[in-house]
Amino acid sequence: MSRSPESPNSPKTNPSANLSPNSDHYHENLDLKPPPSLNPKGRSTAQSLSDIGFKDQALKHVFYKMQQQFQHPPGNTPSPSPPSEPDLTSFQSLSLDPTAPDHTSLLSDELLLRIFSKLPISQHVSNSLVCKRWLYLSGRLVQSLKVTDWSFIISGRVFNRFPYLTDLDLVRSGIRTPRSSGILMTHKTMTVHVDTDFTPNGFLQERALLPSNSVDQGLKMIAEKYPTLQRLVAIGASEEGLLRIAEECSTLQELELYCCGDMALKGISGIKNLQVVKLIGFIDGFYNSIVSDIGLTLLAQGCRRLVKLELCGCEGSYDGIKAIGQCCQMLEELSLRDHRMDGGWLAGLSFCGNLKTLRLKSCKSIDSSPGADEHLGSCLTLEELHLQRCQIRDKQSFKALCLVCENVRDIVLQNCWGLEDDVFSIASICRRVTLLSLEGCSLLTLKGLESVVLSCKELQRLRVMSCNNIKDTEVTPELATLFSTLKELKWRPDSRSLLSSNLAGTGMGKKGGRFFKRSKD
Repeated sequence: MSRSPESPNSPKTNPSANLSPNSDHYHENLDLKPPPSLNPKGRSTAQSLSDIGFKDQALKHVFYKMQQQFQHPPGNTPSPSPPSEPDLTSFQSLSLDPTAPDHTSLLSDELLLRIFSKLPISQHVSNSLVCKRWLYLSGRLVQSLKVTDWSFIISGRVFNRFPYLTDLDLVRSGIRTPRSSGILMTHKTMTVHVDTDFTPNGFLQERALLPSNSVDQGLKMIAEKYPTLQRLVAIGASEEGLLRIAEECSTLQELELYCCGDMALKGISGIKNLQVVKLIGFIDGFYNSIVSDIGLTLLAQGCRRLVKLELCGCEGSYDGIKAIGQCCQMLEELSLRDHRMDGGWLAGLSFCGNLKTLRLKSCKSIDSSPGADEHLGSCLTLEELHLQRCQIRDKQSFKALCLVCENVRDIVLQNCWGLEDDVFSIASICRRVTLLSLEGCSLLTLKGLESVVLSCKELQRLRVMSCNNIKDTEVTPELATLFSTLKELKWRPDSRSLLSSNLAGTGMGKKGGRFFKRSKD
């Protein structure tokens, strides 16, 4: 017995030709089920358009227009008075044919952009894949971008795809490395793909970095297309490219430069509104570039509105720090990471008349030759001193640091090596400390801590974490009395006792306990 071609069970029948959102085979053929995380148990997810509530009058009007276009083909005149509520039942017979008209074309760009801006950022990529118009509109919402392919800049595609960028990171695109090597190397401020070849200069050979003329060409295009740029991260730039940025991008406030030399810093002297600068001069195993007193002086003379400065792997001395202090009178925060400064640089901090925060990170030494105490001076406005992963074995350099920062209010030491009792006791010079935070200082004992804490008469907050040589049983009555007067006390010196306290009540660490019980036959 032959079946009629109109039969729904015929294999030649197009199953999606007459499907509506309420038909039995709609979800079966299109697999429109949401992911499990969006489908709570016991709740039906299939909805027709008539089940959606319309609270926005503008949205009601859009659906009314779409309904009129569907019900009245060209040549017919629709009713001049719209109904109070759109009749959504007529949408159930809309065809799902991909060649059907795009009803979102009735929405203006401004309205679509407003809708897209309300969606999570994670959905912008999927929205851009719907059509060319959505691709263009989604790109207009993007303001921050990390470029991984330099051709995206040189070809000009980035300017058409993302016309309103204010934050641009070019580091990954400026390094030509084998992406298929499978070896990803991270060193503090940089992560790149590397191969197995290693030269005396490190994993990144000279040919791995883009030539300066190529980088400058891209920076010129960026300066022309993004005059409202506010943050830029670049690698291998020279004076010519940075000069063009200074001329065109008058609103640039934050600049981060990798592998830049002294003369390249002359190019940013024209950026009058620059407030945040980060210079990465040398990264062991990646590249070697030199930023010395010459570059620091050029930076200080050109960027007098600096508020925050971070120097990573930079050389210099007393002269460079002095120039920064004298010229950048608005500087409030200075950070040095893995510095290669000459001896005596600490004395230059006394010229930083508005400095409030000093950070030292991953420094092998503080100051190899600080000089006589009477020549150091003092940074009177300093409020915070942070030392993270630094070598603090030299008593003389640590004493010089404490003398320069004698008016500091907050001292934070995290994972510093060589901090023994006799070295830490020097911190009693800073008698105005209100916050003392110690973390990962494994050589420090309660005796050294007590000598400093009892000398700080204004101490209000104390944090001691993961300092394993400090024992609870050694706390003296005098120290216990001080603890009772503090506004904040975080006392977790022994990491092992911290682990046991966190596992209390869980049954773990008891040879099975509640997790491994013998079954009864």
